[in-house]
Amino acid sequence: MESTNTAATTQQESRLHFLDYWRIIRIRKTVILAVFLLVVTTATLVTFILPEAFASTARIKIEREGSDIQEMTGMPTVSSYDPYFIQTEFEVIQSQKILDRVIEGMDLNRVWGDRYAGGQQLKSDETLRILQGQINLKPVRNTSLIEIEVFSENPDEAANLANAIAVAYRDYRLEKSRELALGGIKELEKQWEELNRRVNDAQAQVDSLREKLGVVDPFAMGTVSGGSIDVQMVQQIQGQIIMLEGEHARQKAEIENLKTLDQEQLRDAIQTVAGADQELSGWISDWGLAEQRLIALQKDYTPENPVYLNAQQMANDLQERIDSRIKGILNGLATRMSATQASIDTLRSQLEDLKTLDAQKATASRPYYQAKRDLETIIRMRDIVEVRIAQEKIDVSLPKTSMVQIVDDAVPRLKAVKPNKVLNIILGVVVGLVVGVGLAFFIEYLDTSVKTIDDVERSLGCPVLGIIPQDVGIMAVDGPESPNAEAYRVLRTNLLFSRKDDRLNTVCVVSAGAGEGKSTTLLNLATIFAQAGDRVLVIDSDLRRPTLHKILGLSNSTGLTSYLLKQNALEEVILRTKLPTLDFMPSGKLPSSSMGILSSTQMQALIGEVKQRYDYVFLDSPPIMGVSDASILASEVDLALQVIQYRRYPQPMNVRAKQMIEKVGGNLVGIVLNNINLSQAAGYYSDYYQSYYYQSDESAEQPAAKTGEDSQPEIKSKF
Repeated sequence: MESTNTAATTQQESRLHFLDYWRIIRIRKTVILAVFLLVVTTATLVTFILPEAFASTARIKIEREGSDIQEMTGMPTVSSYDPYFIQTEFEVIQSQKILDRVIEGMDLNRVWGDRYAGGQQLKSDETLRILQGQINLKPVRNTSLIEIEVFSENPDEAANLANAIAVAYRDYRLEKSRELALGGIKELEKQWEELNRRVNDAQAQVDSLREKLGVVDPFAMGTVSGGSIDVQMVQQIQGQIIMLEGEHARQKAEIENLKTLDQEQLRDAIQTVAGADQELSGWISDWGLAEQRLIALQKDYTPENPVYLNAQQMANDLQERIDSRIKGILNGLATRMSATQASIDTLRSQLEDLKTLDAQKATASRPYYQAKRDLETIIRMRDIVEVRIAQEKIDVSLPKTSMVQIVDDAVPRLKAVKPNKVLNIILGVVVGLVVGVGLAFFIEYLDTSVKTIDDVERSLGCPVLGIIPQDVGIMAVDGPESPNAEAYRVLRTNLLFSRKDDRLNTVCVVSAGAGEGKSTTLLNLATIFAQAGDRVLVIDSDLRRPTLHKILGLSNSTGLTSYLLKQNALEEVILRTKLPTLDFMPSGKLPSSSMGILSSTQMQALIGEVKQRYDYVFLDSPPIMGVSDASILASEVDLALQVIQYRRYPQPMNVRAKQMIEKVGGNLVGIVLNNINLSQAAGYYSDYYQSYYYQSDESAEQPAAKTGEDSQPEIKSKF
């Protein structure tokens, strides 16, 4: 439930804010309309007074300039994207160097002198400023294209100017590129001459060192290592060492493998070893047959039998031969491995000797070969520069159009682009509305007067008991069926409910300044009370500027001052009005000796007397900020009502008036917001009155009493 109420409150506040804005616009509509018409009229007049201008556009494609001389590697220079390049070229196109060419080529000093200076030729800087003001440069999005747009009173001149600027810029870029290239060629030629001199000096030094050191250089024009070592021999020795090292490793592995075998495995494996012969194989075969014969003889003979012994002896002899031969083969393999190792050592020794000899010779001839390498380096650099010079000379001789290309030529356009009448008028309308509304809100911001009920309650801290429309009449004259009567009935109801005691029946109506409708509000409120059947007395306590007797059409010859000065009795100063239940006491004449009369005991006694005789007593007072009478009256009556006129006085003035009432002990029960313009005020004012107050006659509240026929005022005798 709470969240629902919060949402409703938020929505209402938003709606009120919008209505406040609309209220300001309605109130300040005269200012808004005046500013709007002024701006629109000015924009329209200026639009039709300005001379027409025609536009023509030429489009060019531009590229960044590479290095005037490429790198020595011959690789092209790859330029990265530069976001400032287009903007830089904008400034170049509009620079004096480019536009001076256009001015001179088209003789603009004379042409524009005839047009703008009455036939007197313009100076170049004056023409330059005019031309710069007619140029508009625009980049084509995501491309390298630039649009050169030129405005002129003559369409042909606009096209010629745009084309001339494009051509002048292209020629300028080509000339700058050519100047850079020629400057680079001159620099390269200087470098070539320097390198050629260094080649000659280096060649002379090489020849001198070769003769001095006695170097035998078979490659007089080539590069050698700097020694006399036989490279082929070294390579051959290194190859032999590698081959022998492989053979030695194989032999060693073979011997190590044979050592791990038992006797029987060794007999089988030895036959595959290099160096084994057919005789050993035969012996091994015979030994196998002898072993088989012994096995066969074991079945028929005993071991002591001569036949068996003879076979046994034969097998043993074969075994001894085989073992002896295997041992010899193993020794041969070891000897062969040692011989291989000796060969390797010999070759390594020879290789070291060759290297030592070469190092000695290289040390002696090193200066020569170093000088020779330096010579070759300088020669290569000279040749590269020479080739580069030739290339650049060829490039300079070729036409270059890649940096700036004219994509589209400008053509005359017969439709004027300036001033844009429709756009200018639309802008005038928009600007006029914006300035008018802005000025209205600014004036509203400076206006600190009361504008809404919220302003009153927030600044004064008092409730608003009634809202009185603008241009209300006199209820005593208009009657109870007046359209504005309901506003005073609401005020009466709120006033009655604001009393804490029914015995509080004397009411003083005050205001901060003059002209806020205080007297009218008091008289109409008293009339509403009287129409409801209450006995009401209205006392005009504004002794300096009394007005109520004029409104009621009564005499002011005797009144309050007459009674207070004891010149007349109470019954003699109370007058009868057209409404039987409404009596009136005028202010009377104000003699010079009656200053401070309202603060007298006689005034207090009067208030006490009429308080007993009437149901309600209403006292009019002067503005509280002007004189002290209002403060005195506010302190002597039961209730005080403060009338504030809509949009008349600043809020601090109303706050000060309220403080003065409270300072003297007055009982301020509420505020009456007067003179509300329902056509300009906030929506919740006008909607309220239109939907409720201004209903048909059948639904309106009927008056409590009828007024009598028109008659002349007479002294009322009630006692």
